[in-house]
Amino acid sequence: MELRQLRYFLKAKELLNFTEAATALNISQSTLSQQIKQLEDELNVPLFNRLGKRVTLTEAGDLFSDYALQSINKANEGLLLLRDLKNLNVGNITVGVIYSMRILFTQILIKFANQHPNIKIKVVFGTTKDLLERLNLYHFDFILTFHEEPIELHLKCQTVLKANMVLVTAKDSGIAHKANITLQEVADLPLALPFSGNNSIQFFDQSFGQQSLVPNICMEINDIPTLFEVVKTGHWHTILSDTSVNDPDVVAIPIEGEKMRRTIMIVSLREAYEKKAVTKLCEMLGEI
Repeated sequence: MELRQLRYFLKAKELLNFTEAATALNISQSTLSQQIKQLEDELNVPLFNRLGKRVTLTEAGDLFSDYALQSINKANEGLLLLRDLKNLNVGNITVGVIYSMRILFTQILIKFANQHPNIKIKVVFGTTKDLLERLNLYHFDFILTFHEEPIELHLKCQTVLKANMVLVTAKDSGIAHKANITLQEVADLPLALPFSGNNSIQFFDQSFGQQSLVPNICMEINDIPTLFEVVKTGHWHTILSDTSVNDPDVVAIPIEGEKMRRTIMIVSLREAYEKKAVTKLCEMLGEI
């Protein structure tokens, strides 16, 4: 059963004349008659009584017309919905974001939501490992994360920015005045670090290991705001990307070393369909 056949049937029902209906539809009468006959064959019931050049609806045709009209209307509504989707008037986006991009992403999120208020957005914060696993299960349209490793073939990546890794300390701590700090100096400090599942701490495990350093890790916490509260006491310090730091009571000190810059990327599944709204949000992130 095709929508075209339903349209032909409804026009014939309206005019009760195949010749006039064919003219109104800009097709030949034979085409109209053939399509309606195919529809009747599929339904296994006649929709019209044919009395010479005159036609009348059968009982089945009268009952079926309401459903045919509903089908046409639903199809038209679907077409309007897709047009709205293309024009960013409707739609849903689900995004995974690493904790250290919370501040910058929130700025873009507010801007996007103000411009496109009819787009529903779901944001999930997590570690790189967790977000990648869920992306591969099609839970996200894309994720925003650190990603320096070789890019898997099934992933599509777009670089957003380079983030500097910094030591975060209380603004009144004894080292807050330093312009930069070495990894050796960092290793000697009491540290409260992101939870071990966090990609940043895995990065620093490797960095400390390459210099045969053993950091003094006193705490592991999987919540960035809580880390800041601990650091503000002045007794502990933490290591984050500079994109995470936006608190007047702490200071971010750049850590020396060529490898202390990390790449933040938009990562999505290469074969997945990219919604218009997703494209627009990614464009805005790319303008950071």
